[in-house]
Amino acid sequence: MAPKGGVQKSQHFRGFAFHKSRGQHILKNAAVSDTMIEKAQLRPTDTVLEVGAGTGNLTVRLLRHAKRVIAFEVDPRMIIELTKRVQALGPELASRLEVVHGDVLRANWPFFDVFVANIPYQISSPLLFRLLAHRPAFHCAVIMFQREFAQRLVARPGDAAYCRLAVNVQLLARVEHLMKVSRNSFRPPPRVDSSVMRIQPRQPAPPLDFREWDGLLRLCFARKHRTLGSLFGQMRVVRLLQENRLLIQRQQQQQQQNEENDVERPMDTTDLLQMAHEDDEKEEVETAESLSSPDSDTEQCQQATALVRFSIRDSSNTRGAGSASGSSSEDESRGFSSSALCLPSARVSILKLSILVTLV
Repeated sequence: MAPKGGVQKSQHFRGFAFHKSRGQHILKNAAVSDTMIEKAQLRPTDTVLEVGAGTGNLTVRLLRHAKRVIAFEVDPRMIIELTKRVQALGPELASRLEVVHGDVLRANWPFFDVFVANIPYQISSPLLFRLLAHRPAFHCAVIMFQREFAQRLVARPGDAAYCRLAVNVQLLARVEHLMKVSRNSFRPPPRVDSSVMRIQPRQPAPPLDFREWDGLLRLCFARKHRTLGSLFGQMRVVRLLQENRLLIQRQQQQQQQNEENDVERPMDTTDLLQMAHEDDEKEEVETAESLSSPDSDTEQCQQATALVRFSIRDSSNTRGAGSASGSSSEDESRGFSSSALCLPSARVSILKLSILVTLV
């Protein structure tokens, strides 16, 4: 036995030490790795995401069954060892591996079909919820968890381990306990035993706001020894629910107003009168501008007068001499003279003049 305060013997692998603070417990049991890959039901076209690749005991086996493996690792020493090991297998398997150096909780996740990993146990909960929230949804995940954490995932109502974690995970996915793993299957061995879990997201996902749902569960499981009636009867909880209700109502009203503003209002009689008034004002402005150029105005009046006379002459030939004289007198009485065409109020289109002459 080492003396009190003495330094314990550290675990080494090929010249470098493992950091237990980072959860570096390398899975050395080949049978466990093979079982995890078998339960993942990998296809030759699948892309696999692995977190905590380590020295590559699980990664090497994944490369033989999947089309592509994306491995996250934070320790550069592990990345160097993993790269050397995979390159020794040949260029075909080495081309399937992509190693990402960084924190998996802060990085952007690429597309993947299957998640297989022996993760650091201290990031189990945030990693699991990040995994369930990932879109597009993956096919399944086979993950190594601490035994106590795994028992909470599959706990049923009434069990001592039933908690908010169990409700949320079972709401979003189907969870299955695959096998128990002894602590002696790792190097260096952890202080706890482990379990392998299979998680498959529910499709389609439940139609709810997960933040509101999780907030409700936080209230329900805040005091496990108290009933729901006593929990929701507290003044603090009642005040919190009222404030959230008012906040949601304001958000819904604001959203409804935005939708009404985006939808174009149908035109009514008032809109048509307004448009007609604007057209009249525009026509008056154009008329005033035309009066400022007498040469062009006189030329347009002469052309319009010639066309009207031609139309009158043509209609007179078809109707006869008597009807022609009657039409001429009626034209003068109604104001359809050649001099009237030069007035600003009579600047109408040639088509309308032809129609009016024909009607007369």
